[in-house]
Amino acid sequence: MKRIAIIGGGPVGLACASWILEKTPDTPLDLYDRLPESNDAITQGDSRGIAVSQGSHLLLKNIGAWPANSPTIHKIHVSHRGHFGRAIVRREELGQDALGHIVRYADIHLSIRQALQRISKNCPQFHWHFNQKIDELDKTQLADVIIHAEGGLFKQQEWQEIYRDYDQSAIVGWVRTDKTNQHLAWERFTEEGPLALLPNHKGHEYLNLVWCGHPPTTQARLALGPDDFLRELQTSFGTRAGRFLEAGELRSYDLGLNARKEIVKGREVWIGNAAQTMHPVAGQGLNLGLRDAHTLAEAISGLGINRNITEALEHYQTLRKTDRNTTIATTDFLARIFTSSSKPVICARGIALSSLQLLVPVKQSLTRQMMFGQR
Repeated sequence: MKRIAIIGGGPVGLACASWILEKTPDTPLDLYDRLPESNDAITQGDSRGIAVSQGSHLLLKNIGAWPANSPTIHKIHVSHRGHFGRAIVRREELGQDALGHIVRYADIHLSIRQALQRISKNCPQFHWHFNQKIDELDKTQLADVIIHAEGGLFKQQEWQEIYRDYDQSAIVGWVRTDKTNQHLAWERFTEEGPLALLPNHKGHEYLNLVWCGHPPTTQARLALGPDDFLRELQTSFGTRAGRFLEAGELRSYDLGLNARKEIVKGREVWIGNAAQTMHPVAGQGLNLGLRDAHTLAEAISGLGINRNITEALEHYQTLRKTDRNTTIATTDFLARIFTSSSKPVICARGIALSSLQLLVPVKQSLTRQMMFGQR
């Protein structure tokens, strides 16, 4: 059996290893992780809220990798600041228990790591390399198959193939309101980009904040005092979610699209953020990466003794083409169309939102794509 190496111990790399070993415990597999063996660095790590689709929830739940504290989304309210047009999506329209979930990055990272720790106890040819300096690995001698799951943020990645800089950055953190917003997610499109408020693990009066804007504006907002920041946020969002009382753990990061044209080259394959980074407008980054990992694990686990690994990887690339292209194109379109200041485009946006609300089958189709990917 071919030896496999996974480079990167983030959620996508860990999930890929878990799914491979769950199906074929005897797979010779090496995982190269920059973190130490202790889970302490993760529990004390990134606390930002991540949107996880119902499809990803089901995939992770099957291997016992779902975090306990994960507020659910039952309704999504999409609106257009200062202009007509809105759309509301309810879980009942899709026949699902939830439209999605919000989990802290640290929580989902830890839960998948713990799942792999459990699964790997019965995997004699699995080797977990901790404290690994990823940049120093000699990939020519590493394994028969190399899975790149190193991740990375936009503008921190050296490669640029399908590339678009939206001239945007996002403030992330949390806010507290005087109103309960249980199971409700808000997506508010403003002149500078989307402003999202999502359920938060701290309680029903708390919301995760994702506030997109031009980089200079973002930095100016972060420099404001607490009262001025809340006042500007209130002006940008409005009062539908209540009055903002407090904000915390605020920080920013740059937004853009960076995607590889080919995700398989010879015996190397790229998944997750190593294959594509996207704008958070549709909350698809981690979800697309997990679908990458699961499909790749299925392709590799289905290998017979005599099956050619190259054929398996090419089959994987074919399987991922439609979902990947559709998700990247949809996210890119939304990121660009909802930041245009052109009056005809603004009018078209309002019409599109209003039409989406009326054309239920179209709304259901788009929502299912965001929840489960293109299948």
